[in-house]
Amino acid sequence: MKKLVVSTGAGISAESGLSTFRDAGGLWDKYPVMDVASHDGFVRNPSLIHEFYNTRRRELLKVQPNSAHYGLKKLEEWYDVRVITQNVDDLHERAGSSSVLHLHGELMKVRSMTREDRVYTLTPDNLETSPDTRDAYGDPVRPHIVFFQEAVPNFDAATALAREADIFVVIGTSLNVYPAASLLYYVKKGTPIYYIDPHPAAIPPEAGNVTIIAKPATEGVADLITILSETK
Repeated sequence: MKKLVVSTGAGISAESGLSTFRDAGGLWDKYPVMDVASHDGFVRNPSLIHEFYNTRRRELLKVQPNSAHYGLKKLEEWYDVRVITQNVDDLHERAGSSSVLHLHGELMKVRSMTREDRVYTLTPDNLETSPDTRDAYGDPVRPHIVFFQEAVPNFDAATALAREADIFVVIGTSLNVYPAASLLYYVKKGTPIYYIDPHPAAIPPEAGNVTIIAKPATEGVADLITILSETK
């Protein structure tokens, strides 16, 4: 079975009603990014960051996966589909995707500030955290999010997947967020690449053979399914 590796950004979840970060009117227009999403901001005012992500979780519970998320699940009928996402929501998982690698963390999880390997999944009935929240070991917790000024721990795993891809797909991203945007350059030469975005960024020639589908994620994934179902 061919390996289909899909890199997704905010555009795939925007159609479900989630606020994006970088677009006009997005979250960074409403909140100073370094206050609510940086390491220094967390050290300076952890209460603000806890509340910011409490609010994001409440918003997440109000939305559902869209047809683009479900379309990637459908492609598992014909391909070994591996999703690499910049998104911190759980919409890929809720749509049933079997393999999801989160580059920037997971909104519905927190982790110990003493032991990073102690990661806990929150539930709809237990969403709220604060600087006073403790785990079963008595350790304070923080959002399981990769803040600005922090390393992206799953990037090596993501580049390994990109290298193994028989087909590579990029959905709903401006290709301006690094290191995620550089995944294109790890794909083997000659590998078919599809880029789905209503406002696609310019693709450097060294990125290889890229087919652009200039549509929103829901429409673009429907087109992708048609194309790939004919070549599977």
